[in-house]
Amino acid sequence: MRPELHELERYLHDALGVSVNATPWTGADRLPHFLKERYRFAQAELLGLHVLLVIDTNPKEQSPATVRKHIDMLRTKQHADLIFIYVRAQVTAYNRKRLLEQKVPFIIPGNQMYLPMLGIDLREHFRRLREEIPTFSPSTQVVVLNTLLRDAGQVLIPTEMAPRLGYSAMTMTRAFDELETASLAEVTVRGRERCLRFKGGRKEIWEKAQPFLRSPVNKRLIIRHTESTRSGIHAGLTALAHYSMLAPPDHTTYALSRDDWQALRKRHKIIEVPAQDPDASEIEVWWYPPALFADNGMVDPLSLYLSLKADHDERTETALEEMMEKFKW
Repeated sequence: MRPELHELERYLHDALGVSVNATPWTGADRLPHFLKERYRFAQAELLGLHVLLVIDTNPKEQSPATVRKHIDMLRTKQHADLIFIYVRAQVTAYNRKRLLEQKVPFIIPGNQMYLPMLGIDLREHFRRLREEIPTFSPSTQVVVLNTLLRDAGQVLIPTEMAPRLGYSAMTMTRAFDELETASLAEVTVRGRERCLRFKGGRKEIWEKAQPFLRSPVNKRLIIRHTESTRSGIHAGLTALAHYSMLAPPDHTTYALSRDDWQALRKRHKIIEVPAQDPDASEIEVWWYPPALFADNGMVDPLSLYLSLKADHDERTETALEEMMEKFKW
């Protein structure tokens, strides 16, 4: 028996208390060459379901969007009776999160399994079921983004951070508390000042923070274009087209802070229109000021990712993957 199949069977037995006998799948001969080169395939019966294990043994990890495309290619009429499960020995925390977002059933032996057709989501060596994790407040998220985009490795002090980020010192203190509770950072005391330092490098911080981070968008509206909307920062698919090879959308998307949105409403009569209107603009009202980390009139790529990661359009997902691969950690 192949070592990866033995490890998989042992993991399923330990985690679920079931015996699984995985055998090589004969249907692989009819697949495209690149799929046969990338994966090994095995079939098994798991809790009464016929499953096909798509085992990725390539040393180089691929994007979850690509994994989903490959599984969609396998899911043909002649294989309609099979349930496809992606299997890989190791997957980064970032890509595990993306596999969940892509709704790809997967098993990482000894670490995690996600089998939504069976109502199973076991993590951290199957010791506890997935818990609902509260998201950070906007001010705490701003501190995280500030570290990732500007001040990586720096010691942060509430009274110094407050004026730079536009919050009160008390709000910054509460943000420090949230970060310490989430085990993303350590807080020490220097004289009368509390000092915070994040743990790990920027990419590690980003991956660990994913469960706590929210979309910066409070609400979206399609309105008739006014000259004042140009004071906003380019966001949404407009910004994604700037950061990737995605074609620009038909109408421009702007991000505004809540204060800027209220000011716009006072100066102009806002008329909501259908997205097909030739004079339409999309407005995103953000929880925190998009100008804080904007560059050349574009929202920052990390906030942009958070604002669009729930968009399951294949073109958007591919463009987000491209943008994040180019991001310099």
